[in-house]
Amino acid sequence: MSESTSTVTAAAAAPKKGGGRRRLSLPVVLLIIAGGLALFSLVRVISGADDLTSVGQVSGALQLAVPIGLAGLGGLWSERAGVVNIGLEGMMIMGTWFGAWAGYQWGPWTGVLLGIVGGALGGLLHAVMTVTFNVNHIVSGVAITILATGATRYLSNFTFAEAPGGSSKQSPRIDRVTDITIPGLSDGLADLQAKHWFFVSDLAGVLGGLVTNLSLLTVVALLLIPGTWWVLWRTGFGLRLRSCGENPVAAESLGVNVYKYKYIAVIVSGALAGLGGAFLAIVSTGIYQEGQTGGRGYIGLAAMIFGNWMPGGMALGAGLFGFTDSLKLRGGAENVHAMLLLLAILLVGLVIWQLYKKKYVAAAMAAVVSALLFVWYAGTDRLPSQFVDAAPYVTTLLVLALSAQRLRMPKADGMPYKRGQGK
Repeated sequence: MSESTSTVTAAAAAPKKGGGRRRLSLPVVLLIIAGGLALFSLVRVISGADDLTSVGQVSGALQLAVPIGLAGLGGLWSERAGVVNIGLEGMMIMGTWFGAWAGYQWGPWTGVLLGIVGGALGGLLHAVMTVTFNVNHIVSGVAITILATGATRYLSNFTFAEAPGGSSKQSPRIDRVTDITIPGLSDGLADLQAKHWFFVSDLAGVLGGLVTNLSLLTVVALLLIPGTWWVLWRTGFGLRLRSCGENPVAAESLGVNVYKYKYIAVIVSGALAGLGGAFLAIVSTGIYQEGQTGGRGYIGLAAMIFGNWMPGGMALGAGLFGFTDSLKLRGGAENVHAMLLLLAILLVGLVIWQLYKKKYVAAAMAAVVSALLFVWYAGTDRLPSQFVDAAPYVTTLLVLALSAQRLRMPKADGMPYKRGQGK
């Protein structure tokens, strides 16, 4: 039997992705997006938080979402091949250090390439431990993160500390990657957003954030999302790789080299996480700082889980976390305070839906939480700074808790596998 015929047979036998749920058509998706934007506009008008959907807010959210999305994309590659990658955080750390080390000496694009290499080295180490030696995936990932933290701290002592403008905890300044702003369109959308009209100004703010001060590296990162979808779901290579995460024994019996595809997936996973780390050092801050990943590798993993191991859903999750993170940077307490009203309104919708489904206990619980949020919003003008700082992490926990019931991970994800074990 030929390899192409084998993979088609495996695809036919594999369970339908998403648990057999009906896929949303493009008009329905656009309608949902428009409804969400209208809800944001309503909250903005009621709360007076005009910066909630401004050009600067959206642009900042996009910049914060990119490293999270790249880490999530890396996790998707790895887990679709059946390897859990908790070490994304460590691979991002490697990407920040290598990207900054090369970037300040030879330019930002060299830094990007070395950041990818640094992350890929972490992915290779994870693949050796989990695929070849069958080390527990969680243990291996945690060990890589600890190793990356210690190694970069040690290396900084005799690299950055001896460079002009650097220290043992940060690198010298790195030149910026070219930014793109579309003349005329950017200014026009900014002017329209400044009028604060219902929905129209919010739409202008979102579109303006996508065409104002957009880094070329951001464009590359955004293109990697549909690129990943095409490679993994529209090519024979992607079919064989995903078969390793669903049923490696069956894949091997059909002639698929399971070890090879797992190695490729985990190394690509590390490279994408390293790119996310390089983005943080080169684009977001222009400098390497110890601890600057701030748990984004773990948040990227959460975004991947929220997206049900699919690129589009992962991108939505990364956008949500990036937007929440950006709230504290622009408007701070006022913007996060407005989000209380948004959550309260969303819970009202959830109450109606639960009543329609005749789930009265869930509806009652949602109604109580919604009422408490309305009272909290009405009784305060601003939120404590500690809550504002914790908003991205609270969002991560809430999203995972609310989406846990609809998830379907690859069947063999995290399971040990040895060549020939099905014989």
